Amino acid sequence: MQQLTNAEEQVMEHLWKLEKAFMKDLLEAYPKPKPATTTIATLLKRMIDKQFVAYTEFGNSREYYPLVKKTDYFSKHVNGLISNFFNNSASQFASFFTTETNLSQTELEDLKKIIDSEILKKKK
Repeated sequence: MQQLTNAEEQVMEHLWKLEKAFMKDLLEAYPKPKPATTTIATLLKRMIDKQFVAYTEFGNSREYYPLVKKTDYFSKHVNGLISNFFNNSASQFASFFTTETNLSQTELEDLKKIIDSEILKKKK
C-alpha cells in the first residue's frame, strides 16, 4: 500500500467520514479558508491513481468513495512505524508512547483497561 501525502490524508479523512461524496460535499467539509476546487480535483486524481479512491459518474458529476478502510490504512502505517523506528518491538513503541506523549492519568488508565482486555482475549 502506498502512502498518502498530508493533503491527501485530509481528503481521505473527509471521505471516510462521508463514505461517498461529490466535489461540493468535500469542499463543504473543509473549514475556512477552503482549498480551491482544482486543488481537491488534483488530489483526488492522485488518490485514484494510487487506488485509494474510486468514483461513480452521474452525468457530469462524480461521486467519490474510498477503496481503503481507515483502520487498514492506519494499522499498516503504525506497524511500519513500529518496524522502522522501534526495531519491530511493540513494547518499545508502547514505552515511548506512554512516556513521551504527556498522557494524563485517566488516559493511561484507559490504555491499561484496553491492554488488560486484549490479554483476556488472548488467554481464551
